Amino acid sequence: MKFVDEVRIYVKAGDGGNGAVAFRREKFIERGGPNGGDGGNGGSVVFVANPQLTTLLDYRYQQHHRAKSGEHGMGSDCNGHGAEDLVLQVPVGTLIRDENTGELLVDLSDPGQRFVAAKGGRGGLGNMNFATSTRQTPRFAQDGGKGEEITLRLELKLLADVGLLGFPNAGKSTFISRVSRARPKVADYPFTTLVPNLGMVQYKDNLSFVMADIPGIIEGASEGVGLGHQFLRHVERCKVLVHLIDMGAEGEGRNPLDDFNILNKELEKYSKDLAGKPQVVAANKLDLTEARDRLGPFTEALRRKGIRVYPVSCATGEGMQPLMDAVAEVLFTGRTGKLHVEMPTTRKSAAKAPAKKAAAKKGPAKKAGAAKKAPAKKAPAKKAPAKKAAAKKTARKPVAKKAARKAPAKKAAAKKAPARKAPAKKAARKAPAKKKSGGRR
Repeated sequence: MKFVDEVRIYVKAGDGGNGAVAFRREKFIERGGPNGGDGGNGGSVVFVANPQLTTLLDYRYQQHHRAKSGEHGMGSDCNGHGAEDLVLQVPVGTLIRDENTGELLVDLSDPGQRFVAAKGGRGGLGNMNFATSTRQTPRFAQDGGKGEEITLRLELKLLADVGLLGFPNAGKSTFISRVSRARPKVADYPFTTLVPNLGMVQYKDNLSFVMADIPGIIEGASEGVGLGHQFLRHVERCKVLVHLIDMGAEGEGRNPLDDFNILNKELEKYSKDLAGKPQVVAANKLDLTEARDRLGPFTEALRRKGIRVYPVSCATGEGMQPLMDAVAEVLFTGRTGKLHVEMPTTRKSAAKAPAKKAAAKKGPAKKAGAAKKAPAKKAPAKKAPAKKAAAKKTARKPVAKKAARKAPAKKAAAKKAPARKAPAKKAARKAPAKKKSGGRR
């Protein structure tokens, strides 16, 4: 089956049926009155996420989808039949966008999730709904509403827990075929995988997860080289990324460390969020002699960055269990301790720490020697007290002068205070004197 992950379609909901204009005409019944029925509602266009689908191939060749319109109303109070909704099945993980504005309308990430893309028109009312006491014979009815229409873009992002990344012919298809029941095409030439492949991995303790294998990425993929970045959207939902490094790569300038750096640069150009996901580095093809020779320098180079390398051989199965344990721990527990290794710089600093402590212990011995030599240097320092004494004398004189200057000011203030109180006492003493003088006279 051909894999299609992006299509553009046009959808149109059904129109509502028109209301009927009719009157009751029966023998021996006069003025039967209006009895026109209502029109039926038009069908809507509904998208449903189906977990059994993995491609949008059905919409590549059929791009126009129209729901049926509702029936018109009839006489004898008969309403029109409403049309059924048009249900479009899409794979789980489909994004529906407005083609004109680019707005994301919905992300169908749950099985069975429904989304009404275009709502059907409402049926019109018949003339029996417009009869009143003053208008007993209405000769008009309401027309049905028009159904919505819109042009949509469907994008598929596969729902996978673990994504496999690497250069072409790095062994990704062999890897997924060994850990799951997926059977992708495996060959000894680049770009064997042209479409993403999904595989269900059965882990320990009845735990399982979905792994996605996407086509290889090479340098310049962001500029359209190779298959470009068009398949990276399928690993955007993954929680863990496995970088499969081809240790036996042949060609001019091919180096495992360069391949690792190029792959991370391409991921960062596509999306910083994708580049920041937990990464498990696996060095593949250890069954080759030249691959084992390159493993030591590659492991040491990544150890300086604090990244742990898991050597594996997808052909023989060597080292697969420790790698799957690390992937499962990150996926189910969120712990990333197995992905990192202690950097050499921390070891050097730890080795320097005892040396610093030893130097700190020797410090008191040096201070003792310095203390012995100190009395010899103190001889010229005896003159310092004389200078200090002189300095004290000079410092005391201004203080004494200041005190002497301030003292008269205080005495003057003290003298002025009684001078103010004296007039009050004299006045009190003089008053009786005047009375005595008056009495004598």
